[in-house]
Amino acid sequence: MRLCNKAALAVLLAAAALSLLAQQPPTQPAPAQAAPAQAPSLTVDRDPVRSPDAEPVAAPAPLRKEGGGFVLHTDVEEVALNCTVLDGNRLVPNLKKENFSVFEDGVQQTLISFQHTDLPVSIALVVDNSGSMYRKRPAVNKSALDLIQASNPQDEAFVVNFSDEAFIDQEFTSDVNKLRDGLSHIESRGGTALYDAVSASADKLAADAKRPKQVLILITDGEDNASTTNLEDTIQRVQRLSGPVIYSIGLLFGDEMTRAEVRHARRALEMLSTETGGEAFFPKSIEQIDQIAAEVARDIRNQYTLGYHSTKPTTEPGFRRVQVTAEAKDTGKLTVRTRTGYFPVGRMAKQPAAAEKK
Repeated sequence: MRLCNKAALAVLLAAAALSLLAQQPPTQPAPAQAAPAQAPSLTVDRDPVRSPDAEPVAAPAPLRKEGGGFVLHTDVEEVALNCTVLDGNRLVPNLKKENFSVFEDGVQQTLISFQHTDLPVSIALVVDNSGSMYRKRPAVNKSALDLIQASNPQDEAFVVNFSDEAFIDQEFTSDVNKLRDGLSHIESRGGTALYDAVSASADKLAADAKRPKQVLILITDGEDNASTTNLEDTIQRVQRLSGPVIYSIGLLFGDEMTRAEVRHARRALEMLSTETGGEAFFPKSIEQIDQIAAEVARDIRNQYTLGYHSTKPTTEPGFRRVQVTAEAKDTGKLTVRTRTGYFPVGRMAKQPAAAEKK
């Protein structure tokens, strides 16, 4: 009897299960396996920071696996400032973190990092190759190479020669002989597309430079007369890229230019340099270029690098104006030269994989 009861119970349970299955919607066929994603095209802008003309993108997931580690998206950007400190015309080499104060839009910021070492630098040598530069190029090339040889041996540099167009005549290298070959491509002709050359060189530094500290050395003998952009847009582009410190050398002597042209050219070079934390030089003869190149090399090798997290979130748009002051005993009033500000950009910060943690 007990066996019969169990058999009857089993039959009832099976019938109930079949009834429930009949009420379920028909099973959809499984979708075909997605094809593997294609590698991004090398023609797509893949700068490590957004270019000013980049379209907005959706925010990534807070944490995701990538290669051997994780990528954490943060809206806190560390702002890095390369600063030259002067007592009159003399470099001040022995300041400490506590000697500096940093203000962003008038609000004092807290320094989280401080360095005063000869950091390796990525350098763009951007040299005017227009017709008026033909006789000046041998001396200019020698001075540019002297500057490289006086810099950190771990520096890397590339060469851009420009007239009405800009050409990369030597990719990034630490080999002085290769840089010499790149500078020797003298085909002086055409106009002066200075702003286009600066913008393109800043883009290349943002995309390809291996060193976080970046410098652009601009050598020209005239004002821009062939660019597709203007001075203000060029400066803003460099600022949006958190781009290089620009040192300008304007060879504005001689009688090739009118006084008005000299005045316009000088203003442009001074603005490019001042807004990015560099300096503009105006030698009175070709013989003074060597001295200026040595001064630029000393300036680069004796800078302070300050870092802070802004008290404003990166989601708050707009230009942030920055001011740095320094005070020390036994000195006069100190002058600090650094970039005048920046545009906030979200960063992707690498985090080690769990397996790599000790």
